[in-house]
Amino acid sequence: MMTAFAESGVEMRSFSIISDITDIEIIAAGSAIRNIARLRKQYGPGRWRKLKGVALIRLANGHIRQAELHWYEAYGVGKKELKRKRYLD
Repeated sequence: MMTAFAESGVEMRSFSIISDITDIEIIAAGSAIRNIARLRKQYGPGRWRKLKGVALIRLANGHIRQAELHWYEAYGVGKKELKRKRYLD
């Protein structure tokens, strides 16, 4: 189970991923990522990609929803800045 928090570092909205992430697609890679310089500075060098996928999540209030998730990923660094973009159910 993976828990995600708001990007600001303050736990405003949190959720837990309770299923595998499916339908994974690459949205952007390398210099096509708007904030590639920040990712490299904050997490280190790597082949950065922005991805999206679908998963079941458990919200802080206990509800379970299917949602589209976006995140950044680089080999050797892992998933970073996981965000819920929209509900699909």
